[in-house]
Amino acid sequence: MSLLERIVIDPNIFSGKPIIRGLRIKVETVLALLEQGATPEEILQDYPDLEPDDIRACLAYARALVANETIESVSLTGAP
Repeated sequence: MSLLERIVIDPNIFSGKPIIRGLRIKVETVLALLEQGATPEEILQDYPDLEPDDIRACLAYARALVANETIESVSLTGAP
C-alpha cells in the first residue's frame, strides 16, 4: 500500500475533506498538530487508531499538493 492510499475522500464525511483510512480523522488535523509542534509520538498517543504511516501519508499528501502533482492514489468513496 502506498502512503497516499491511506488518504480517502468521502463526500459524506467532513464534506469531502481528506481523511485517513476512512477514520473520522482529517488530514488537516494531523498537519495542524504537526504545525503546532506536536511530535508524531504525541499524535499517536492522542489518536490510538492512527499508525505511524498515517502521519507520513498526511505529509506525503501535503507535499504532493504543494508540488502540483496528481494524487491518483487517493480514493474517493461514498460518492453516489
